[in-house]
Amino acid sequence: MQNRRQENKPRENKPIMIMAGGTGGHIYPALAVANCLRERDVPTLWLGTRTGLEAKIVPENGLKLLTINISGLRGKGIMRWITAPFSIFMAVVQSIFVLSRHKPAAVLGMGGFASGPGGIAAWLMRIPLCVHEQNAVAGLTNRLLAPFAKIVMEAFPNTFSSSTNATMTGNPVREEIISVAEPQQRFQNRTDNCLHILVVGGSLGARALNEVVPEALSILGDDINIKVKHQTGDRNLQSTRALYQSLNISIEPQAYIDDMAAAYEWADLVLCRAGAMTVAEISAAGVAAIFVPYPYAVDDHQTANAQYLSTEGAAILIQETELNGQVLAKLFRDFSQNREDLLKMANTSRSLSRPAATDHVADLCMEVAYA
Repeated sequence: MQNRRQENKPRENKPIMIMAGGTGGHIYPALAVANCLRERDVPTLWLGTRTGLEAKIVPENGLKLLTINISGLRGKGIMRWITAPFSIFMAVVQSIFVLSRHKPAAVLGMGGFASGPGGIAAWLMRIPLCVHEQNAVAGLTNRLLAPFAKIVMEAFPNTFSSSTNATMTGNPVREEIISVAEPQQRFQNRTDNCLHILVVGGSLGARALNEVVPEALSILGDDINIKVKHQTGDRNLQSTRALYQSLNISIEPQAYIDDMAAAYEWADLVLCRAGAMTVAEISAAGVAAIFVPYPYAVDDHQTANAQYLSTEGAAILIQETELNGQVLAKLFRDFSQNREDLLKMANTSRSLSRPAATDHVADLCMEVAYA
């Protein structure tokens, strides 16, 4: 990769424009790529909206945010669909003005509302388009843009059809998570003879997990030595705390865990949803996991994400309809008695990770932009 970085240097100070927004699942991997490009002295811009999470996060990270007016269509009612063609047309026109002014050498679409109009505008203006899909099931925007892209990248194998000729890069993950100690070293350093369980429901928390974990621990009682770190999300903190107290379980849940790298290093087992970045982080850190996919995810993409690890024996996949306190208590008990299984799962998970994903995505974008 080093040779490619030296050969493909920015010409005439032309920037690469990243298009991503809406949710953290699009924004954080895009931010990792943006930071990688900036470390290589590549001028980097960002196309998004004023209403998405990117409006706060992108400027906070020292990147110039350019905006267009566009929002999602799913769940917006019939009138929103009727007016959608006009809204999309206007967003494409706005994107053309933005691209004309800033003249990027290439654009990278990583999902979210702005990627669609921005990608169409880039294609119309013959600006090289790169597409990166974070989930195992491609989102609508990336499915539509893929035929027009110079290069299509996927985080999971076979997300796109073979005719697309996509390159598997993995998902860009923060360096501090990639740097978590190897599973063997972590297990050797355990001195408390306890099963360490990390419960994470995403930044908003997952109500089902917040309710079933206290139930499972109540069933177990003092049968096993267990320690739990439980991220509830802000809106579920008080109700989860009250549930633990009502069951006389001395665990203090947290709304958020700021240092996820340290949390993964502490954990023997993670219980969580199966968003693309959660799966990527768990694999990069090398931790055994129980995935409970969000049942209302678009195209059930969280189940497909989880299967990347579960089919290889690196994780257990349980649908929310099958999850209850008894099921979870049995899993916790079994794992506490078979730490070798946890270590094997952790090693397998780590082996399936793509720690060079950020550099790989940046390399491919620079090849397209500055070849």
